[in-house]
Parts: sequence; C-alpha cells; structure tokens
Amino acid sequence: MSDPASFLLGVLLAGLLAALAIWLMRARPRTEPDRLETEFARLAGLQAELAGRLSAMADAQTQAQGELARTLNERLDQVGHRVGTSLEETSAKTAETLGNLAARLAVIDEAQKNITDLSSQVVGLQDILANKQARGAFGEVQLQDIVKNALPPSAYAFQATLKSGVRADCLIHLPNPPGSIAIDAKFPLDAYHGLRNAKDDGERNLAQRQFRGDLLKHVSDISGKYIVPGETAESALMFLPSEAVYAELHANFPDVVTKSYQARVWIVSPTTLMATLNTVRAVLKDVEMRKQAGVIQKYVGLLLKDVERLDDRVENLEKHFQSAEKDIREIRTSADQITKRGEKIHDVELGEAEAQEALAATGRRVERDLLTSK
Repeated sequence: MSDPASFLLGVLLAGLLAALAIWLMRARPRTEPDRLETEFARLAGLQAELAGRLSAMADAQTQAQGELARTLNERLDQVGHRVGTSLEETSAKTAETLGNLAARLAVIDEAQKNITDLSSQVVGLQDILANKQARGAFGEVQLQDIVKNALPPSAYAFQATLKSGVRADCLIHLPNPPGSIAIDAKFPLDAYHGLRNAKDDGERNLAQRQFRGDLLKHVSDISGKYIVPGETAESALMFLPSEAVYAELHANFPDVVTKSYQARVWIVSPTTLMATLNTVRAVLKDVEMRKQAGVIQKYVGLLLKDVERLDDRVENLEKHFQSAEKDIREIRTSADQITKRGEKIHDVELGEAEAQEALAATGRRVERDLLTSK
C-alpha cells in the first residue's frame, strides 16, 4: 500500500526526468538532430511510463485511502457498539447496586428500630428488676418456663399451698422418699448491684456483707418455710434466675454455699436447675416403671396359665392322634387279613379248574384209544 511520501517521490522523479530532457536538448549540437529526436522520444516514453506508474500509484493510494476509511469506520462502529454495551451493563449494574443499597438501608433502618425497641425493653427490664415484687414475678416466670419444658404436667404445681399455709412458687411431686420438693424463685439483686457498682474497698466490703447477709437470711427463710417433715422432702431449692449472681456466689462466697448445704437448701441457676429437673424426670420414669411392674407381673402370670392350658390341650390332642393311629393300625391289620383270605380263596378256585381240565383231557384220550382199537 502506497503513502503520500511515495507519491511525492514519483512527482520529483518526473520533474527530474523532464529537466534532464531539456538539458540534453540544449546540450546537444544542432548537427545531430536524429540522435536528439531519438533521445527525446526515449525520454518521452520514459515520461509516459512514469506518468502511468504515477497514475497507478494514485489509484492505489485512492483505493488504500478507501480501505483505510472503511476499516476506520468499522473499527469506530465496533468501538461504539462496545462502548454502548458497556454503558448499558454499567447502568444495569449501577441500578442493581443502588437497589441492593436501598434494600440494605431499609434493613439497617429496621434494625435501628429493633435496637430502639430493644433499648426500651432493656429499660423496662431494669425497671422490673429494680422492683422486688416485679423481680419475684420475673423469676417465677422464668422458673415456670424451665419446669414446663423439663417435666410432665402431673409432676409439678405452681403456687402450691402447704399444710402450714405457706405458698411455694413451685412444688415438684416426688414419691416418698424423698417426697415433694419446694422451689423458691426470689433472689437478692439489690445487694449484687451494690457489689458490682462499688467504687472502693469500703463500698465493696459493705456490699459483700449485705449480699452475704441477704443470702443467708433467704436460705434460713426457705429452710423454715418449705421443709416440712412428713409433707415435703428434707431439702428445698432456691432458684437464682441469673447466672452472674450464681457465679459470683460460688466464686467469692463459698461460706454462704456451705451454710446453704448445711441448711439443706440447694442454690440453683437456670442451667443447674435444668440438670436437676432432668434427674427428677429420670426418677419419675423409674417410679412409673415400678408402678407398672405389678401390672406386668400379673399379666405374665396370666400368660403362664394360658401356656399351661395350651399345653394340656396339646396333650389331649396328642392322645386323640395316638388313638386314631391305633385304630388305623387295627384297620390295616384287618385289611391285610381280608387280602390274605381272598388270595387263599382264589388259589382254591384255581385248583378246581385245573382238575376239571385234566379229567376232560383223560376222557378225550380214552375215547381216542377206543376208536383206535375198533
């Protein structure tokens, strides 16, 4: 493919050839016209050939420019199409991203509302826990949820009244021994908050004394109210609906735990209460199985009697079969005897027939002898 530089080079060559022709015409002597005309004709031919080549180069240049323009147009169309497609995809992705962002913002707004509601509920829970009666009701509700999830309805009673007139938050029904177990759901939260919020050693020591005193008093009250000889078990449960209070008690007040054991009051948290109730459920299943053991034994005895009766009936049936077998043997013996006698009778009849035939043969022979003698 030619370019403008080649075209300019051809024009320069044509001009040089024309200048050379003019110079030769001027430089030749006038006495050589034939040679001059020949040389001029040769230069004219060269010029014509050069003009043809220049025309071909111009055509090639025009064609090359057309091809270049067409190629450029195709490339520009492809680039435009790609740019348009890319812009459409980018627009779609941008719209999708904006939609996802809007949805996430809506979720964030909803979560913010939930956080606000949760904050108000936490404030309400703090108000509940700040009131002793409300705190007791909160503990009772949590106790009821745990007991209902662990035991069958017949195994417990809420707000059960004992013979002494004292009402227990929950009474677990167990057979004697050990007997029913009472559960109290109150807990000393004020002293625990004072212990957590103590700023110096003096406040901490004071809060510890109050916490220890409140717990020991509560243990004493439970031991005196809910352990009734002949009606309840020899122990009772104090339910702490807070794992933090339970952990604080066992970590820093082992003397209170020891005294509660001595008073037969077992302090439990939600987790340990669930484990205790699982043990109670196992005991109840064992008791129920023992109750059903007598019924099972009774039916086993009846089943043995039925087996004995069946054995007697099988024995009677076997006797019938033996008698029938004896009859069959006797019938077989009689049949064999009849068969033997029939065979004997047949033998006797066969002998008489042979004698008659022999007698007839003898008569025929005698008659033949007589005829012969005549």
